[in-house]
Amino acid sequence: MKFSELELEPEVFDGLDAMNFVEMTPVQEHTIPVILAGRDIIGCAQTGTGKTAAFGLPLLQLLQPKAGHVQAIVLVPTRELALQVTGELQSFNTSHLTIAPIYGGASIEEQLRRLRRGVDVVVGTPGRILDHIRRTTLDLSQITHLIL
Repeated sequence: MKFSELELEPEVFDGLDAMNFVEMTPVQEHTIPVILAGRDIIGCAQTGTGKTAAFGLPLLQLLQPKAGHVQAIVLVPTRELALQVTGELQSFNTSHLTIAPIYGGASIEEQLRRLRRGVDVVVGTPGRILDHIRRTTLDLSQITHLIL
């Protein structure tokens, strides 16, 4: 299946074109239409098969830029993966959503500044996410999407 067969916003297609994405991988083909339809999904695929695009492309289309609250959280096990996923989401992000990595070992002050300015998507590690929740600097009460 080709990305062009999906009902995506024109801006998303611009991002796909810029990255030379044409054909979907199996995990993308099976997950993107389900997520766009608003249904929950559990997916499992090996490294390098396009999982971030599989959840990221529909996620970026479904969220509203500058909503004034965190709309989605992507929970990842390591800071390296938090940075990788954030980078990929930002490369697809033509909707001008604010995406912030939140992980231990980085300046919590900078993370606090980002969160105060407003973030649409948080990509973070469990420990630092819990730290922000305990400090009441991260409010997840209005999220619409959770990716583990």
